[in-house]
Amino acid sequence: MANILIVEDDKDIVTNLAAFLRSEGFSADSAAEPGEAVRKMKEQQFDLLLLDVSLQNGNGFALCREIREYSDVPIIFLTASGDEFSVVTGFELGADDYINKPFRPRELVSRINNVLRRRGGPQTQQIAYEGVCVDPVRAAVYKNGNEIFLSALEYRLLLVFFQHKGAVLSRTKLLEEIWDAAGDFVNDNTLTVYIKRLRDKIEDDPQNPTIIKTVRGIGYKI
Repeated sequence: MANILIVEDDKDIVTNLAAFLRSEGFSADSAAEPGEAVRKMKEQQFDLLLLDVSLQNGNGFALCREIREYSDVPIIFLTASGDEFSVVTGFELGADDYINKPFRPRELVSRINNVLRRRGGPQTQQIAYEGVCVDPVRAAVYKNGNEIFLSALEYRLLLVFFQHKGAVLSRTKLLEEIWDAAGDFVNDNTLTVYIKRLRDKIEDDPQNPTIIKTVRGIGYKI
């Protein structure tokens, strides 16, 4: 199921469009202004953006330019202006397609499917869980939209957990995955220390973790 972010400040359009996309089998979220869109992109993974050119508290072109600095997520512009300059500007900034308002919903869905097909399906750049987002492309980690800084081994350990969401990982398995990831010797005691450090940075209450959970006698899971 492709996850789509609608960046649009018209509440009626957002409500109707999100409902239609869900009825067509997509997952949909929305943002009314650029700052909210950037925050949501850092918190969770999206496979495509529907981006309005004219936002009350920002500019769709500027947001597209900013997003392209760190992500190649597919972008389709929504606009009430179909003039050549706007279309060309959008494509030069890295947009994948352009559709004029008012648009026919089924035409939009067709364009979404075409873009995703050209891009090889849903993108998997970012992995999110419980407000924590790992961006493997940038080797960056965010909590509630704010970047947190991890050592190389802490990052590698968190990435292993996120790549195995739902699975119980034994200490032996974790040691195999992070062995010498940062050029350091890693043993069982070192693993305990790094799990504690990681919890201190990503958990709201490190003493009662809800992200990296201990499975007694077996290992850990998220």
